[in-house]
Amino acid sequence: MFDYSARPDLLKDRVILVTGAGRGIGAAAAQTFAAHGATVLLLGKTEEHLSRVYDRIEAAGQPQPAVIPFNLETALPHQYDELAAMIEREFGKLDGLLHNASIIGPRTPLEQLSGDNFMRVMQVNVNATFMLTSTLLPLLKLAPDASVVFTSSSVGRKGRAYWGAYAVSKFATEGLMQVLADELDGVASVRANSVNPGATRTDMRAQAYPGENPANNPAPEAIMPVYLYLMGPDSNGVNGQAFDAQ
Repeated sequence: MFDYSARPDLLKDRVILVTGAGRGIGAAAAQTFAAHGATVLLLGKTEEHLSRVYDRIEAAGQPQPAVIPFNLETALPHQYDELAAMIEREFGKLDGLLHNASIIGPRTPLEQLSGDNFMRVMQVNVNATFMLTSTLLPLLKLAPDASVVFTSSSVGRKGRAYWGAYAVSKFATEGLMQVLADELDGVASVRANSVNPGATRTDMRAQAYPGENPANNPAPEAIMPVYLYLMGPDSNGVNGQAFDAQ
């Protein structure tokens, strides 16, 4: 596991947007960020799931989060602009952006992968990630040391058979992170890095490995040290790096 111990007020007064915040790693990250003082913006397509995370954060007496129902698969450019305008109006800045939302798509040989399935995975995992990043970058630049964290995968660093569009999308994610980091280097107080969560006890992992015993993998809460490190000031100046959560 990534070795880092965060002080309780690490993220005090920070505003952090988490995509896919309703379940799994996104929900764990949102609750962990809130527990360390952040105001968390919970973005996802299922309001019911987001509301449950909202309730847990509020019940714990942490900074009041915000629920943002937003479908990354169908969102149009003007909706990203409206999202950015709302965040600026309500919060004035953005200190962190965690790109957590992804879909896995069919695990089949490329020869058997339909164009519709390929494009759907790319839409959620790559196109929406680009749109959010480019639209929210002006707000991130208003913060003294903002952080963008991209979610990668081991199959996005070395291709593997039958991982299809998901693997291709994660290679694209790494490329997007690297290009952004190089463009920001020495120009803006924003850093960009990626995290490979590794095998974690999530619904997506169960979908990918239905025969695996989920108890053999750590819970999402156990892999949070690297997320805290990258979202907090201790990683200021760390840019363009690919991290492993475990």
